[in-house]
Amino acid sequence: MATTTASNPSLAQKLRGIKGEAVKFGIVGLSGVVVNFAVFWVCINGLHLASLRSNIAATLIAIFTNYLGYRYWLYRDRDAASRKREITLFLLFSGAGMLIETGVLAFSVYLLGLDSHFEQLGAKVGGLALGTVFRFVSYRTWVFKAAPEPAAEVPAPAAEVPAPAAPTGAAAVVAQAELVLAAEQIRLAKAE
Repeated sequence: MATTTASNPSLAQKLRGIKGEAVKFGIVGLSGVVVNFAVFWVCINGLHLASLRSNIAATLIAIFTNYLGYRYWLYRDRDAASRKREITLFLLFSGAGMLIETGVLAFSVYLLGLDSHFEQLGAKVGGLALGTVFRFVSYRTWVFKAAPEPAAEVPAPAAEVPAPAAPTGAAAVVAQAELVLAAEQIRLAKAE
């Protein structure tokens, strides 16, 4: 198989392909940040909870609101065949992102001694930034997988023409790789 520019998109083309997705991810994420910070502020100032408890409560509520935005707006065209698997992975990766965020907050409060409310908010921003990068990569890679392209209907072969043998070994791997590349090109073209 000859490699061409069309079958092997450049890094710039790949980045253009995810630009719209990244912007929508940012919009949903920003709404989650607003929810997260509002709940965090109410918890530490109104309810006088400890900063880590406030952070966990705020992040859990934001995770719920973000799931709704990701599933029903950003990734609505993605495969939702196994909702149980999707929710499980979403919660798993969101929990890991929450641990990243809470770890940065705990480090700044308990090791660096930055314990004023505004210093805690600053640490929360840093942790949230690290957690967001982790979540973006994990959500698009494992949670909201692209739906497989529908197969075109192929007319049944005539009775007198024997069906070609299915490729085996290296030929099968090459055929599968060509199909994956074609599906990725279609997905990138749709994203632009």
